[in-house]
Amino acid sequence: MKILITGSAGFLGTYLVKEFLEAGYEVVGLDNFSKYGELHQPYDDHPRYRFECGDAKDTRLIRELLSGCDHFIAGAAMIGGIAYFHRLAFDLLAENERISAASFEAAIDAHRNDRLQKITVISSSMVFENTEEYPTPEGAEHRCPPPSSTYGFQKLATEYFAKGAHQQYGLPYTIVRPFNCVGIGERRAVRDETVYSGDIRLALSHVVPDLVQKIVKGQDPLHILGDGQQVRHYTYGGDLARGVRCCVEHPDAVNDDFNISTAVATSVLELAEAIWHRVNGDDTPFRYVCDDPFPHDVQRRSPATEKAKEVLGFEATTTLDQILDEVIPWIREQVELGTI
Repeated sequence: MKILITGSAGFLGTYLVKEFLEAGYEVVGLDNFSKYGELHQPYDDHPRYRFECGDAKDTRLIRELLSGCDHFIAGAAMIGGIAYFHRLAFDLLAENERISAASFEAAIDAHRNDRLQKITVISSSMVFENTEEYPTPEGAEHRCPPPSSTYGFQKLATEYFAKGAHQQYGLPYTIVRPFNCVGIGERRAVRDETVYSGDIRLALSHVVPDLVQKIVKGQDPLHILGDGQQVRHYTYGGDLARGVRCCVEHPDAVNDDFNISTAVATSVLELAEAIWHRVNGDDTPFRYVCDDPFPHDVQRRSPATEKAKEVLGFEATTTLDQILDEVIPWIREQVELGTI
């Protein structure tokens, strides 16, 4: 089987490439290195991997890369942390719409005239930005108000691209909504602006790496954005990649949507205290202060995960403790190297 993954140099994209190579696929990756700059991965020389540095808005290029492909994971997008949503509110909407249009136009043609079986769309938990239904099941995006952020709104639009392409052109699809990807490999984005939390510059405006690097750098008391009661489901990147592969491969995933996430809810305060004691030891009292949160910092993001388990047989199995045991040493190393 051959698969095209756009956004392959992104944070989740690198986990996806590894997952599909390990599963025996021939993998084609597309990215323009616009987020982190040029990166090199251990699998770059893998005999079943081909990388193309190019623009995911280029319909002709995507169509060329889809030649002979059985599957297409449309993962390319402008994406970042919560600060990113506000500084680039228009660009996120405009650029991601162009990416979606190019991806679907190429996929429609490849399905009609080549081997493409299905497009798998990487959406976002942000489509549920304004829900009050918890845990949030698939389908709640039709019942709750539309997202307030342009990023969340565009991700919802991407889901409609999938439904529209299927309705008009018969293109099979699966919609995947990952929740709070955590792992190693994330770096400061090229276009990041300087944002401080207390006396320390935020790394990525993503809560796990930012909390780790602040504690590693000795911030005491620890500055937390908001009151710390925000609830998230921190899901290991490797688990998410495995869940995406289930969505690609499972016959019952066709023309359906799935929340891909751990079932375990954790507050930001619980997360912060767990990281604090791992870095500083159990005997150091946990001290923190609360700073004003960013707008669009959703108070609760808590998915229902039963559908993925019942239909796909997928469960995220990596615990938060296991995630932190891997991520904290990596962040510590990156702080020493100056990449975060």
